[in-house]
Amino acid sequence: MPATPKVLIPMQDIPAVSANAYVSPSTGKGTWVDQFDVTNYSAGAITVDVWLIPAGGSEANSNQRVRLKSVAKDATADLTEVVGSFLNPGDTIKWKASAATSINGGASGREIT
Repeated sequence: MPATPKVLIPMQDIPAVSANAYVSPSTGKGTWVDQFDVTNYSAGAITVDVWLIPAGGSEANSNQRVRLKSVAKDATADLTEVVGSFLNPGDTIKWKASAATSINGGASGREIT
């Protein structure tokens, strides 16, 4: 199966309400997450939540991979809890920060075709 390396989530602000960050293409065979990091550019610590939600599902404790991970001011953190994860077609990465316009994030990986 061919795999196409790509930026899954371009670096962008993480919103203060849960939002879709990436959806694995339904026309493919899935997606591997190889890198996922966040950078806090605010004056204080910010927390981040991340869910890996199966197609057709919703946020739940059972699919939350990162919960209230604190990132210190002016720091970058690798979200190793998500790295190495496989998303089936239609699966979604959702995320949320404790404050809007304070922290950004991004991910790269491989889409399987």
